Amino acid sequence: MKLGALLVIALRALATNKMRSALTMLGIVIGVAAVIVMIAVGAGAQARVEEQIRALGSNLLLITPGTRTQSGVRLPGSSQALTEEDAAAINQEITDAVAAPALRGGAQVVAGNANWATQIYGTTPEYLQVREWALLAGRGFTPVEMSRAGKVCILGSTVARELFADSDPLDQVIRIKRVPFTIIGVLETKGQSLMGTDQDDIIIVPISSARNRVLGRPTQARSTAVSTIWVKVAEGYDTKVAEEEVRNLLRQRHRLQPGTEDDFFLRNLAEVMAAQEASSRVLALLLAAVASVSLLVGGIGIMNIMLVSVTERTREIGLRMAVGARTRDILGQFLVEAVTLSLIGGLVGVALGIGGAMAIATFAGWRVELSPHAIGLAVGFAFAIGVFFGFYPARKAARLNPVEALRFE
Repeated sequence: MKLGALLVIALRALATNKMRSALTMLGIVIGVAAVIVMIAVGAGAQARVEEQIRALGSNLLLITPGTRTQSGVRLPGSSQALTEEDAAAINQEITDAVAAPALRGGAQVVAGNANWATQIYGTTPEYLQVREWALLAGRGFTPVEMSRAGKVCILGSTVARELFADSDPLDQVIRIKRVPFTIIGVLETKGQSLMGTDQDDIIIVPISSARNRVLGRPTQARSTAVSTIWVKVAEGYDTKVAEEEVRNLLRQRHRLQPGTEDDFFLRNLAEVMAAQEASSRVLALLLAAVASVSLLVGGIGIMNIMLVSVTERTREIGLRMAVGARTRDILGQFLVEAVTLSLIGGLVGVALGIGGAMAIATFAGWRVELSPHAIGLAVGFAFAIGVFFGFYPARKAARLNPVEALRFE
C-alpha cells in the first residue's frame, strides 16, 4: 500500500477519536516545547557568558599583591609588592606578552549640575590594548600627558551617560576630587563582567595623574607601586608557559629565595573563563536532557493508546486481512498512525516552544537563543519517538491471526 493511502487511513482513524488523539499528542507537545525552551534558555546563558568572556579580553593574566606574615598572622600584601617597573620589565623581557600597570580607587565626579560616584583607573596606554577595549570617540593618552601627569581622562559609557546624558562629552571638563580633567575619549560599551559588575562604570586617567592628583597621598608622591598588573598573552602562545615566565621574572625582581612564598597573586583568567564556559555548556545540556524526559513520557503514552487502539480494532484488522491486506500493510497503517501523532504533536510543540521562549525573553528579561538546529532536533526526536514506541503496537496488530481476529468480541 502506498504511503499516501496509509496517511489518509491514519488521519481518518485519528479523527474518529479526536479527544483521545489530542490527549495522546499532549505529552509530545509538552516534551517538544520544553526541549525548545530549555535549549533556548541554556544557549542564551552560554551566549551571555561568551559575551562576558570576550568583553573581559582573551589570554589574560592578572597580578595583584600577595600576603605577608607579621607575628605569625597572615595580612594583606604590601602596597609596594608590585610596581610600574615590574610591568615595564614584563614588556621588555617577555616578547609574547604586553603588561599594563593600574592604580584603582573610587571617587565622586562632578560635571556641571550632575555628579556620579565611580571607579578611577590610573594606567598606561597599553591598558586598552590588553583589555581589547576600543574607543567609541576621541583619542588615547600621549607620551607628554603620561610623563607630566596630564589632567585628561577617558570615560566609560556608563559614566558618560550619567554625567552628560545624550550630549557629547568630548572636550568637556569634569572634576575628580575637585581636580579638573578634560575628557579626551569615550570607551565602547563592554557590559557586565563575569562577577556581575558594570565594566563601563569607569574613568581612566594617566597613572601619573592618578598617583599625584587623585588617588595618591603626599607621602606616596615618589612611589611607583601599583594595585594591579594586567598582562595579555599573544594569540597562539600558551598562557601556562607565559604564566611561569611572568612568575619567574617577578620572583627574580623581588629577590625571593627558592621555596619562599610568592609576594603576589598571579591568576590565569583564561582558565577561569574556560571553566565558566564549560559550566554553562553543561548547564545547557542538562536542561535539554531534563526536558527530553517528557518526550519519553509522551512516547509511552502513544504506545499505550496504540495498544488500546489495536485491541479495539481487532475485528477491523481481521477483516482487512481476510480481504487481502498483507502483514506489512497492517504494520504500516499503525506505524503511520503513531508517527502522525508524534509529528503533529511535534509541530504544535514547536509553536508553543518558540512562543514560550519569546515570552520568557519578554517578561523575565532572560537571554534566549532560538536555534534552527534545536528545533529540527526536537522534531526529529518526536519522529523517532513515534517510530520507536509505535512499532510494538503495529507489530502486534500485524501478527494477529485473521480467523481469531474475526472472532474477537
